[in-house]
Amino acid sequence: MSLPVISFKPCEGWGSLGAPKFFDLNDADVNRVKRFPNWLRIHFDDSQRYLILCIIAGALCGLVAVSFHFSIEWVFHGVLAIRDHFGPRTSYVVLLLSPAIGGLITGFILTYIAPQAVGSGIPQVKQAYHNDFGYIRLRDGFWRFIAGTISIGTGNSLGREGPTVHICSAVASGLGRYFGLARRRIQSMVPVGMGAGLAAAFNTPLSAITFVFEELLDDFSSKALGAVLVAVVIGAVVERSILGEHPIFNVGGLDDFQLAWWMLICVPVGLAAAFTGHYFIEILLRTRGKVRESKRFPMVLRPAAGGLIVGMIGCTVLYFSGRLGVFSIGYQDLNSSLQGTLAWDILLLLFVGKLIATAICYAMGGSGGLFAPVLFLGVMLGGSFGMAAVQAFDLSLEVAAGAAFLGMGAFFAAVIRCPLTSMLIVFEMTQNYSLILPLMVGNMISYLLSSRLRAVPVYDALLIQDNVSLKRMPSYQGEQDWRNLPISAIMTHDSVVVQGSEDLATALENAGAQRHHGYPVVGKEGELIGMVTHHEMNDALLAGQSGVVSDFLAPKKLVSVYPDNSIRDVANTLVIEDVMQVPVVSRKDSRKLLGIVTLHDIARQQNAIDESLAR
Repeated sequence: MSLPVISFKPCEGWGSLGAPKFFDLNDADVNRVKRFPNWLRIHFDDSQRYLILCIIAGALCGLVAVSFHFSIEWVFHGVLAIRDHFGPRTSYVVLLLSPAIGGLITGFILTYIAPQAVGSGIPQVKQAYHNDFGYIRLRDGFWRFIAGTISIGTGNSLGREGPTVHICSAVASGLGRYFGLARRRIQSMVPVGMGAGLAAAFNTPLSAITFVFEELLDDFSSKALGAVLVAVVIGAVVERSILGEHPIFNVGGLDDFQLAWWMLICVPVGLAAAFTGHYFIEILLRTRGKVRESKRFPMVLRPAAGGLIVGMIGCTVLYFSGRLGVFSIGYQDLNSSLQGTLAWDILLLLFVGKLIATAICYAMGGSGGLFAPVLFLGVMLGGSFGMAAVQAFDLSLEVAAGAAFLGMGAFFAAVIRCPLTSMLIVFEMTQNYSLILPLMVGNMISYLLSSRLRAVPVYDALLIQDNVSLKRMPSYQGEQDWRNLPISAIMTHDSVVVQGSEDLATALENAGAQRHHGYPVVGKEGELIGMVTHHEMNDALLAGQSGVVSDFLAPKKLVSVYPDNSIRDVANTLVIEDVMQVPVVSRKDSRKLLGIVTLHDIARQQNAIDESLAR
């Protein structure tokens, strides 16, 4: 019996990336469907329609978040059922291959159908909000749901909260477009979906609100608070109606703690979280950069390779500890640590295994987020300190549970870099207030030290690595901080270039359509050979000069900067050299053009800082 041939070519009724047209509302679709909700536009003004859509978005995002949660659990339980079916001898084989198989399927989706479904989804949401007026295609959210379910459900060491944010932001953006909101209103629907999705994913409405402002808006504005608050409340109500009001994590025996000397453990936990969080990001970004530069490693196979590595690490940790925490989300082991029931060596083994597996899995291009792994790592780190203190000073096991509680917040503050959210999310996920003071101390130590170790937070660093500069870069909490950021945070990555082999007239004609002030000049192999301005080429032609651009550049000094130079140093270079723009080149090869930065780029960021400080 022959199997039918399955074609993945788009057909009539489907979008260009293989999703139904319903999931991709372009301008023509919007104009067509505007006629459908006429009653809404006739009876309600723009503000009223916006409020109604916030309520609808909150309900839909709550349902989507719960559905995503159930779908991942269903797939992962299926994997464990297959493992149990084959017995103990082959159980390790199932767990070894399951993440790789899930990665292979995910790699196909990410390569040929939905490239935007890669990673956690939060960088994509930030890019859409700041650069594209909040336009996120519904089909990106649709395929994010599918890819995330397969990737995380088959055991890859990633979380569901970041993808939930992307999916729900796509839902909210699609609603705004469908009901004909203005572009600014569509943009404002993104934080609505983001907050509702996170509230439903974590059952944490307060921290969902603070995360939206700290990570996306970077400005606690009362104008945005009302809409986000409405959607967050609705999303949390939907989630609690389905899953119940119980906390996600249970912290054993911490209901009646009084201040005691052992709570000073928050200081070493905060310090350790800052350094280990920094190295976690470093491993992730360095590995991701190497993978992206690799020409011989097919993109479709990268998530599968990451899944195979996760399988090997997870099986090794399982063999020595008997715990499955490296696979998938790992909340069961996280809860066990918060109960103080795991030995320090098992906690440390889970921490190391999960850290390496998550960094590699994400760097290889898997579809999943960092929230859940970061919380897991924090609990294991803090629990290791706690169990060591228990054994050294003969303390109660409740101390180990308390240290795990503190580690959760400190590691989150170090990696995600949202200090208010890091405190509220731990409190809401455990519904425990007894250790709030040492939690605040540990979180602040971790946050401040990690900010010194790395100026750019992880999600912005991922955008920079993807050659994406936000049109309105976040202010980074103060005038002094942003000047020390690398110039790669604000430079233009896809610069318009002039070919050195072109004659002046042709080069001027081609460049004239772009109307930029200056252009990098490149050779036949794409190597940088100089800079030329529009008026220089025009003046040369008026003076009767002829020849190719490369000959015209011969006597000129080439001024360039590196992507890791600070904004302050680049601004000084522009002033000292009396130029309006400079090319950004690689430190390894000064002829490799990475982008261009202008005085206008720096002035734009200065204006953004001035606006934020004036509020």
